[in-house]
Amino acid sequence: MSQHPAKQALETAASMIDALGDSLAKQVEQDGRLSRTKLDAIQPAAFQYAYLLAELEAARAGLRYAANRGAYEQALAETYTAMVMRRLLQRVGMREAEFGWEGDAYVTLQPHRAWIESTLSTERLVQLGDSLLARDAEWSGAYGVSEDHEEVRKVFARFADEKVAPLAEHIHRHDDIIPESLLQEYAAMGVFGISIPDEYDGSFVDNLTMCLATEELSRASLGAGGSVITRPEICAKAILKGGSDEQKRKWLPSIAQGETLVSVAVTEPNAGSDVANVRVSAKRVEGGYVINGEKTWCTFAGRANVFILLARTGDANSGHKGLTLFLVEKPAKISDTDHHHFAYKQSTGGTCEGRAIPTLGYRGMHSFSVSFEDYFVPEANRLGDEGQGFVLQMEGFAGGRIQTAARAVGVMEAALREGIRYAQDRQVFGKPLAQQSLTRVKLVEMAATLMVGRQLSYHVAELMDEGKGSMEASLVKLMTCREAEQLTREAMQLHGGMGYSEEYPVSRYWTDARVLSIFEGAEEVLALYVVARQAIAQRLAS
Repeated sequence: MSQHPAKQALETAASMIDALGDSLAKQVEQDGRLSRTKLDAIQPAAFQYAYLLAELEAARAGLRYAANRGAYEQALAETYTAMVMRRLLQRVGMREAEFGWEGDAYVTLQPHRAWIESTLSTERLVQLGDSLLARDAEWSGAYGVSEDHEEVRKVFARFADEKVAPLAEHIHRHDDIIPESLLQEYAAMGVFGISIPDEYDGSFVDNLTMCLATEELSRASLGAGGSVITRPEICAKAILKGGSDEQKRKWLPSIAQGETLVSVAVTEPNAGSDVANVRVSAKRVEGGYVINGEKTWCTFAGRANVFILLARTGDANSGHKGLTLFLVEKPAKISDTDHHHFAYKQSTGGTCEGRAIPTLGYRGMHSFSVSFEDYFVPEANRLGDEGQGFVLQMEGFAGGRIQTAARAVGVMEAALREGIRYAQDRQVFGKPLAQQSLTRVKLVEMAATLMVGRQLSYHVAELMDEGKGSMEASLVKLMTCREAEQLTREAMQLHGGMGYSEEYPVSRYWTDARVLSIFEGAEEVLALYVVARQAIAQRLAS
């Protein structure tokens, strides 16, 4: 039996991307190793290469999943695969020399041209749009999880619809904070402990459960829903990796029960995603350390009662080897009236002050700039040894990236649902918007993108349960976060002028989605210095 044309096309794409990787490796090689200086000289090509890797994995995940599903899911997976082939030509065609590749993208992909054209033809996509609109739910395909996982998903879906969604618009429009009552309900559901083992009073089952919970809560609200899981996820992973037994017993149960709320203090005004360039200092004093400097984008800092903070204990030229991780405590609620500002002075004289940063979206927790002046942290609150901070923080960020991908999937699901509903109700030129051929093509491409993004996130979650998947977590974060921005944009566009108003939640989905490619590793840094760098370094090592 001959191989399915979608799989054949993807094999060709994979071979072509491998060849591009080999060519890039030759350009950045120096004495058998990857040269950062040479990589920086070819950033545009390396950036595109990273995205090609991400889209290739998404297409693979979609075809793998669809092989055991119905005709509708198979059609969506084929659609996305053809979209990837088209993008591959767009990214590489007439730019082969920039990649250092001696091949010809047009010639390489020519054998699949007829299949790509027929798969993405208006006639086929409109027909697939008929199938999409005939469905009552699961427009992007069945979730494809076990019965136990489906029950978990339904529990969080109901909670999202009944408890989070009714508050989402008010929180967004008034730049409000998550109410205490909702935080208590999150704690009762085990949301804060979803990444913490039960031996520490957590509710961890597996990473897929975490993804499902995140997805459903993010569907209701990114800032006040799925993102409440992110900070305890990042902090718990770092404590589990580098904390002492005493630290684990002290902090993890408290985090899991929602008694300790976490803010991540890593980014700095002049460092951004360049974590190794952190300048906030931790100077050793009797009994501990004093912290000096400013952190920014510390989400939930006003309400949190502990920062997981990365500071420099080594000299200014020690790079990532001079960084150490601390758990820095402060009162949980300093003001009952102003949740955009806080200031606290220790009995030892140290101060900690934060101001919320005005943002387009992602509201509900507020992101703060926080300054520390001679702020004392006891030695017992240091995680691991001095100099281990960068490694421990990266352990936390790996979990944060798969969780961020799940957040992106949840926002995409919300946007697709709203786009379909509006298109079915809105009359344009004498018939429903959904009857227009362009609308149907848009909806099919949106559904296909969402389906493969979801299935790739589930696949990566399973890999992480096996102690693998760090690179794949970066790939799925890269793919889903950019696609969330595009998908919410299309849903907003389907609403026309009403999409730009605040009458419909689709405007919130778009402004929220815009942040996804920025936090947990800006897409440029993630693509160049995590994905492309690791992939090329592996080629050089082999």
